Amino acid sequence: MPLHWRDAPLPHVEGSVLAWGNGRSYGDVCLNDGGTLLPTRGLDRYIAFDPVSGIVRCEAGTLFAEILDLAVPRGWFLPVTPGTRFVTVGGAIANDVHGKNHHRAGTFGEHVRRFELLRSDGARIECSPSQNADLFAATIAGLGLTGMVVWAEFQLLRIEGPWLAQETRRFGNLAEFFALSSESERDHAYTVAWIDCAARAAQFGRGVFFRANHAPPTAAGRRPRRSRLAVPFTPPVSLINKLSLHAFNELYFRRAREGSAIVHYEPYFYPLDAIGEWNRIYGPRGFLQYQCVVPPAASAAAIAELLRAIAASGRGSFLAVLKVFADRPAAGILSFPRAGTTLALDFPNDGAATFALLDRLDEITAAAGGAVYPAKDARMSGARFRQYFPRWQHMLAQIDPKFSSGFWRRVME
Repeated sequence: MPLHWRDAPLPHVEGSVLAWGNGRSYGDVCLNDGGTLLPTRGLDRYIAFDPVSGIVRCEAGTLFAEILDLAVPRGWFLPVTPGTRFVTVGGAIANDVHGKNHHRAGTFGEHVRRFELLRSDGARIECSPSQNADLFAATIAGLGLTGMVVWAEFQLLRIEGPWLAQETRRFGNLAEFFALSSESERDHAYTVAWIDCAARAAQFGRGVFFRANHAPPTAAGRRPRRSRLAVPFTPPVSLINKLSLHAFNELYFRRAREGSAIVHYEPYFYPLDAIGEWNRIYGPRGFLQYQCVVPPAASAAAIAELLRAIAASGRGSFLAVLKVFADRPAAGILSFPRAGTTLALDFPNDGAATFALLDRLDEITAAAGGAVYPAKDARMSGARFRQYFPRWQHMLAQIDPKFSSGFWRRVME
């Protein structure tokens, strides 16, 4: 039941409803089995853009990619962006997305100035930090449960061009990663690392660290091609297995070119966007993503324990990302980022063995006082959810009774 006009009422349907952006969440926060999805990509118009202040107001179905096409040539950039530009503004608010600059800019929700929320009773409520503030805080990271965001206004980041000054460093163990991260956050806007989650013995904890700043206007590099490669079909079995994983990780680590370079923002922020249907490599059973965060005092030990559990299982991920979050106030009641270290991985869905590994990762994360990201979850229990998000009850009064999702029903059972 697609939506096209921001002044139209919600359609009248039986059962629950949920706004659906571009479907880039990995779990069921954007699904509503047995209910109705309200696709919002038709709400993709700009309402206002001030090229002097960098304040943009647009409908909630607008993609980050479309905002970048407008903003970058005019000297502006997204204040925070996840690892794909094919997310909608409404989805970015609902999941309070984060990126490589959390230590500088926090989450996307911190840059949202206001939005209009359409409730199932027909009420249209403008929310901001000073107007309907409780509903504002519940909607940011609110998983789409408070109603449908119709439009949003947010602040962009001033830049001088599409280029980044990137530095690449290999590290041999986790201690080197934490030292590099601490050193880099002072002088670099963006920091992130790839880690070899299958490595053992002397290679345990090795990886590649990337740090970058927006480059001055005199800088220029090689412009990426916009034509995308694509995985043409789904293979009968996953192409990610023990042999291919070890080979890929060894090659990636060895071929990482240390040093400085000027790079375009697209390959730095969105490497997978260049490969259409990349998820097909996991075969017909797909994959599960797991992203957790563990607090600073437990980070070194917990991350090491997580990596050992993954390596021992023989089920690794070549998309293993490690990043340190800053200690910043949460933008929303259910915001995932918090002080500590976050690890994100993709695992081929091999059935019971994969779920057993994820259960073990849950045990380690929970024992460390950490949390798992709802936007990338398909299996979290209600008990775990309440432990990870102790303020969850503050959401209840703000939830629209008509709005629900598979995730919410699962954790509220």
